Amino acid sequence: MKQLVQASIAIIVVCLLLFFASQSLESAGSKGSKDTLTVYNWGEYIDPALIKAFEKETGIHVIYETFDSNEAMYTKVQQGGSSYDIAVPSEYMIETMIEDDMLVELDHSLLPNLKNIDPYFLDLPFDPGNTYSIPYFWGTVGIVYNPKMVPKDLTFKSWEDLWDERLKGKVFLVDGAREVIGMGLNSLGYSLNVKDDAALDKATDKLIKLTPNVKAIIGDEITPLMIHNEAAVALTWSGQAADMMWENEELDFAVPEEGSNLWFDNFVIPKTSKNIEGAHAFINFMLDAENNAQNADYVGYSTPNAAAWKLMDEEVINDERFYPDVELREHLEVYENLGLTWLGKYNEHFLKFKMNLN
Repeated sequence: MKQLVQASIAIIVVCLLLFFASQSLESAGSKGSKDTLTVYNWGEYIDPALIKAFEKETGIHVIYETFDSNEAMYTKVQQGGSSYDIAVPSEYMIETMIEDDMLVELDHSLLPNLKNIDPYFLDLPFDPGNTYSIPYFWGTVGIVYNPKMVPKDLTFKSWEDLWDERLKGKVFLVDGAREVIGMGLNSLGYSLNVKDDAALDKATDKLIKLTPNVKAIIGDEITPLMIHNEAAVALTWSGQAADMMWENEELDFAVPEEGSNLWFDNFVIPKTSKNIEGAHAFINFMLDAENNAQNADYVGYSTPNAAAWKLMDEEVINDERFYPDVELREHLEVYENLGLTWLGKYNEHFLKFKMNLN
């Protein structure tokens, strides 16, 4: 009997110790979450000096992780294995994340620097009222090329120039289904967001005719390769083109007249966040005019921050290749959320095209 009582007491003591230990860990974790911020962003998409400045100003340590596609970001956040406090998806993915109840509603009272954003970039269809997202960068999809390496009559004002047989083995394409299939659709006069099997078939058939000109389909390494003239032409995003042109002044950039993509990347706070207050502080810090101008100068993409424009080189913000005026923007399309079925079809057509490359 005495042994039974002693055993029972021992069990109770162990349970109490485990309880207090868990409470201590929970408290420490809570405290740690307020001192730490995990940011999930595209690669090479922020000035590291600004992260250090934010840490110094707030005392919050930033853990910075990167992704290379909206779909990869979505999957990781949805799985919930990592507690991301901030992510930077594109417009169509923001719409998907809202539908899937993955985002925290923002407290605009904690974002006084939101006033710096040009109204054109607010209250867009993918997030009316900016309930869940705040503009970060925007841009277009177009063609970067070296005029010295292509025939003089090719200016890439039309997508058709890419199919010119004189460009055999001279073209890089970004590794993105929406961008490449979209290029094919635009070249035939279709919308980037078409949901029509016949249109997708026609676009893919036309893209297959482009394969002799395609040197490779690649990711971020497209930038150094174009800088070093490893190809004459590349399908890419405007900011990536700006980076190339900064390093190689021979390069030029064009957005074809048939139409192209107008994209927006925004800050969001996933429901995985353990530091919502810190996430708001980070977003507001990045919306500051001086910080935003510094970031835009470092990254090379177009900023929607009107207050930052006043601090930037006029030659940059007046360059319509990267800051197209409102009239030109009206001819561009924002990617819509296609839904899983149609997104799968776009990916299938892209794979079919890639399988035809030599």
